[in-house]
Amino acid sequence: MSVICFSRATLPAMPWKNGGGTTQEIASWPQGAGLDSFGWRVSIATIAAAGPFSVFAGIDRSIMLLEGDGVRLFTHDGRVAHRLDVPHRPFAFSGDDAIDCTLLGGASNDFNVMTRHGQWRADVQVLDHAAAVEAAPHGVLLALRGAWRLNDEACAEGEGLHWADASMAWQAMPESEDARLVAVRIVPA
Repeated sequence: MSVICFSRATLPAMPWKNGGGTTQEIASWPQGAGLDSFGWRVSIATIAAAGPFSVFAGIDRSIMLLEGDGVRLFTHDGRVAHRLDVPHRPFAFSGDDAIDCTLLGGASNDFNVMTRHGQWRADVQVLDHAAAVEAAPHGVLLALRGAWRLNDEACAEGEGLHWADASMAWQAMPESEDARLVAVRIVPA
């Protein structure tokens, strides 16, 4: 599979079954896999109402606030208690956990990475400076702020690229002073 460029503005939004938000899928693998059969999945979600997160048994998850006031994530047994209220700070948790959330204000947008435990592992990094992104067979790069040069690809804020089944390495070069990029490398577990 080749490198695919995308823009947040053109990703279709799918409503959640519980009506509490929407999801824009950036990429999943294998291509066309459903929610019960993906190896990995990267998406952007809008959380518009308090309520439970879907349980994804056997899935390792990472969530990062993009915009908005954020949410409080918790389990009713107290094992998880986390305020997701600072943008661009990834928080990892198990999809096995029955996570509930309350809004800390209005709706929020977040970046989500899910990998099947024992098969894939995600390395999620937020970059504010030029960096080499090590080769990985799968991955996603998204410009969170400013403009970036990713090898020969130009990416403006809200744009990115993803790849699968190809060992790709990247030179990430910011092209504006306040630039920020999220780099997700997905490698075998």
